[in-house]
Amino acid sequence: MARSTLDGGAETVPLMPSGQQSEASISIPQTLPGEAKMSADDRPYINPENTPHARSSTEREEEEAPLVQGFPHPSSPAAPTSQKPASWASLPQKGQLAILIFARFSEPLAQTSLMAYMFYQLRWFDPALPDSTISWQAGILQASFSATQCFTAALWGKAADHVGRKPIVLLGLTSLCLSCFVYAFSTSFLFAVLVRCAGGAMNGNVGLMRTMISEIVPDKQYQSRAFLLLPTFLNIGAILGPIIGGFLADPIHNLTRVFGPHSLFGGADGLLWMERWPFALPGLFTGTVLLFAILLVFLGLDETHEHIKHEHDRGRKFTRYLRKRMSFRRTSTKETSVECELEPLNAEATEDLQATDKGPPDAIEGASAQPELPNLSFRRTWTRNVLLSLLSHFFVIFNIATFNSLLYTFLPTPRSPQPTDSPESTASHLTGGLGLSESNVGLATSLIGFLGFPLQLLLYPVLQSRYGTLKCYQIFLPFAALAAFLVPMLVLLPNHPWAIWPSLATVLAFEVLASTFALPGSIILINESVPTAQVKGLIHGVGQSVASAAKTVGPILGGWGLSVGLQRNAVGTVWWTLGAVTLVGWSCAWAIREEKEADGEEKGNV
Repeated sequence: MARSTLDGGAETVPLMPSGQQSEASISIPQTLPGEAKMSADDRPYINPENTPHARSSTEREEEEAPLVQGFPHPSSPAAPTSQKPASWASLPQKGQLAILIFARFSEPLAQTSLMAYMFYQLRWFDPALPDSTISWQAGILQASFSATQCFTAALWGKAADHVGRKPIVLLGLTSLCLSCFVYAFSTSFLFAVLVRCAGGAMNGNVGLMRTMISEIVPDKQYQSRAFLLLPTFLNIGAILGPIIGGFLADPIHNLTRVFGPHSLFGGADGLLWMERWPFALPGLFTGTVLLFAILLVFLGLDETHEHIKHEHDRGRKFTRYLRKRMSFRRTSTKETSVECELEPLNAEATEDLQATDKGPPDAIEGASAQPELPNLSFRRTWTRNVLLSLLSHFFVIFNIATFNSLLYTFLPTPRSPQPTDSPESTASHLTGGLGLSESNVGLATSLIGFLGFPLQLLLYPVLQSRYGTLKCYQIFLPFAALAAFLVPMLVLLPNHPWAIWPSLATVLAFEVLASTFALPGSIILINESVPTAQVKGLIHGVGQSVASAAKTVGPILGGWGLSVGLQRNAVGTVWWTLGAVTLVGWSCAWAIREEKEADGEEKGNV
């Protein structure tokens, strides 16, 4: 029923007792016939809290709060999110990242250990060759690995999009391991080049590991630090590789008390196989490290491809079997006798283990029922930002590869016989190298890693989070050109350690500062430019092909330029040309637009 209100209207009154009210109600017109409607100013004030059915202020707040929180006003500014900054301790999937970065570490360890003794190995192949020819051969030998990798890396990336990341990574590690073992027993320049070409053709792991990093850590908040792990451990490999190579090369003469005649392991005549193959020990050591990386990846690394990660994985199944068996034995030992520990798993437990390996049924059905995605058009795949990021990446790798190749040859090259105070020893007429020994070459090249490791762990995350990836890339890349301009000037210094080593460390610090920000920056820019996750493996594979092309062209041209410079007393020309090319690449970086969209669907969750 209804009763009149003070303003001449009517209110709806429930027809049933409290607790049994229905949705039905009777509504009476607000104004009775013959009555004038009262204005709002003429209405007497009634305190709503004094009415019998009034709600308290606390009750009204409790009922209205969800509406206010769930539906903010469109014109109101968004509430700031209190998101903690990413730190090394907060990185997700630390176990998977640890396996992946160890596999990444083992590859540069094998590559950089060769650089410490490559000049002396080439001289051992043919002692009659002049230094200029050895410089040219060193460039070819270093570039041979990347030359074949340039043509196959994109193919391996595309294959990983179809069969998964893990099988291709295992294939690359296995081929590199075998090439290290075979290269250890090289006796000619041609054979060494062929072995390194074969190892490079079967390896496309750099691009794949970058793809796996983005899939293991999909949250952009952590990706800058996660991507930094790869170049960081590359620097660790750059530290240990030259030291290991210089220390283990020619062990009969460098480690006489251990492997020489009348030594600890050498016996009366020394180890004859080390006398026959004096540069085999470093290759055998790095091959063993790669063998351990293969075992670790096979047993511990998960597949990261979205549509393949639920499929059967023999390595992970075997790991779970071992873990369950050890857990079964520990439980049996505590609850029963020692004999139960030696009993095999019964058939039911084995079936449960196999069912566990396959994952949840809904996950398997979802993976198998995934429709095949349509191929993207050329323009949607190779966008302007993708092409510019790849081009800029080429120049960064060109600088790093050429600088290192020239440095590995420049340091052991004998010094010029003419004195440094001669009128002909000017900036326009520079000749010779620094004449460092094998062990000193290893120490000097390891300085790159020693300087880069703290910069990447401490300085890069702070500046990158403050200024952004692209801005840091643009600011610090010119330091690489400065380093290239200064290196040939070192031959003008007197041949004393107090003059050579501080100057060399300063020049290398400029190069390391540039590569610390440019290398991970270019990788992150490529990853952010990927239009969709469907082509992520392809673009990272093409990125590795671009890097391999730079690693091929740079050392070959650099070795040829250094050879000509040694013949014509103009070793500075090749270094200064490298600095100019670096500045050209730096100008390309200003055309890149940094992607800041946070919508994971539009960016393919990269």
